[in-house]
Amino acid sequence: MVKSSGWSLPKARSEGPPFITKSQIVTVLEQAGVLLELDGANRFRVIAYQNASRALASLEEDLLVVVNEERITEVKGIGKGLGALITEAVLKGSWGGLPSLYERVPPGLMEIVGIPGLGPKRARTLYEELGVDSVESLKAACEMGHIAPLSGFGDKSQQKYLDGIELLRRYQGRSRMDVGLLYGQALEERVSAIPGVIRAELAGSARRRRETIGDLDIVVGAKPEDHNSVIEAILAFPGIAEVKGHGESKVSLILEADMLGGTGGHGSVDVQLAETLRERSSDATIDAQVRIVAPVAFPFTLAYFTGSKEHNIRMRQTAIGRGLRLNEFGLFPEEAAGDSIGMEAAKHTLECADEADIYDHLGMSWVPPEMREDMGEIEAAAEGGVGLPTLIEPSDIKGTLHNHTVASDGTATLEEMAEAAMNLGWEYLGIADHSEVLNIGGRQIGVSATDVPGQAESIRALNEKWRDSGTDFRLLHGSECDILVDGSLDYPDEVRNSLSHVVGSVHALGSWRGRDEIANTEALIRAVEDPTFTVLGHPTGRILQGREGFPVDMHAVLRRMGEINAEGELKAVEINASPYRLDLDWRLCKYAKEQGVPVCINPDAHDTDGLRNFWFGVQVARKGWLSAEDVLNTRSGAQMESLFGL
Repeated sequence: MVKSSGWSLPKARSEGPPFITKSQIVTVLEQAGVLLELDGANRFRVIAYQNASRALASLEEDLLVVVNEERITEVKGIGKGLGALITEAVLKGSWGGLPSLYERVPPGLMEIVGIPGLGPKRARTLYEELGVDSVESLKAACEMGHIAPLSGFGDKSQQKYLDGIELLRRYQGRSRMDVGLLYGQALEERVSAIPGVIRAELAGSARRRRETIGDLDIVVGAKPEDHNSVIEAILAFPGIAEVKGHGESKVSLILEADMLGGTGGHGSVDVQLAETLRERSSDATIDAQVRIVAPVAFPFTLAYFTGSKEHNIRMRQTAIGRGLRLNEFGLFPEEAAGDSIGMEAAKHTLECADEADIYDHLGMSWVPPEMREDMGEIEAAAEGGVGLPTLIEPSDIKGTLHNHTVASDGTATLEEMAEAAMNLGWEYLGIADHSEVLNIGGRQIGVSATDVPGQAESIRALNEKWRDSGTDFRLLHGSECDILVDGSLDYPDEVRNSLSHVVGSVHALGSWRGRDEIANTEALIRAVEDPTFTVLGHPTGRILQGREGFPVDMHAVLRRMGEINAEGELKAVEINASPYRLDLDWRLCKYAKEQGVPVCINPDAHDTDGLRNFWFGVQVARKGWLSAEDVLNTRSGAQMESLFGL
């Protein structure tokens, strides 16, 4: 196994083909693209690896079948050469000439590429010109002023790298969705209240609801004569750790926790400020840019800085096809703009009151920000396209199925959790305390099989009380049953059969992460095939910015679940709405929908406040193209009782 800055070519499994799994090949192709650029390879070769990695990641068929049938080059984005490399990896477990590439690149360059604003091309230049081959040597070169004199760099780049090194050391440059939105909405609220601000809106990865958020972007519409006063007001905000720079139309800031004080938020993100701040160190910060433009340019600037980069490229291509040009300031006829660029060209812009007008001029319906990832939304929104789905809203949720009480590792009683659910306007709450096998630090966390009937009786009594009083609410008695290493479920069959629903989850991550993707996939499929199994909980076990999930082919698992659903047996997959997890990944939601697998949005709440995390799960579902009818828990309480045969 050849290593490069923590990167390595995976070992072949010994059982037989596929010797290397699809997810492993996707990662290697992505790494190879970066390594090739660092090695000075032809740009087209680099792009070929990047495209192949993305194409293979989107492949929904079984890779071994595609390779055996010699159809790998029919996958758009995979040519003859890379098709042969993929085939070799799958059928032989070897990597062609890639080992030598991994050996050639100095190990420290991988970490350097992770610094914001410093890509492979510049990293290579610094290595060739100054011998920079690690974060430490980059920091020293910046501090000694050796980078600024280099052609194409300058003082700003040098300082940006120093800032990036500090950011990398703190948070690797990104925050969880809940933290990023907390800061972003606080800043948006303060900016919106400034006299002279006509419109202000959060853009970037925060507006697209990525699971982790990079720098914050706020776009502001204000008359040109008010720009200076708006900037002065922003610079006077509390909670600014540092002003990185400001000009006539942009302010770059580093925000700290004081930014959050005194703001009420919009109500759409209801996170616990105290808890969030306890998790962040006293010097925690997040970068933000505020861009101020004339009101006429606001829709274009908002769309541009919302992104994604890939979506914007497709939008510009669509404009060119209609004889138009699109930039961050306007949408204008090519003929009228001539050789002018930027704001000068935008003087000829077509009138657009909002983003919907931009899309309309391009023959498209408006694309919700969450969907702007070039994952098919351009084609769906175009004239003659299949159309975009009506995305689920938080108000569509009528209850959730995966929640804990004091019976396992929760902190609230059945009554307290029920009251909190009723306050959210829900019609039911699924209780899913851990099964008995789970223990932490030698202490049993789960509910023993002998205690399950007692919990069932408590739930029955509460449901009877609400029914007698005319309250349209009920508790559903389920369990979060461990999926054991061999794919069997915890608890005897008779215990699981007594429950309304079973959320099957993997918790012994060490065992699952220590074996290959195929074994894990087979075990998960065995679990979901159990007749008592209802919902696959936090499917990969990932913790955002904490740990990767265990290797598994979720496409294969979802295909099998779809087959079982087609036979009339309910099998759902969870979006675990805890902002630490957001698992199922949004990229797989659309595939689950296509396979006929209902998605269940669950907060995995361990206290009453945790129930409100369902909101984040809804954002993931929206990003994954899901409508209300695709989500299991948009059904009413009575419908859920009927579904579970209660």
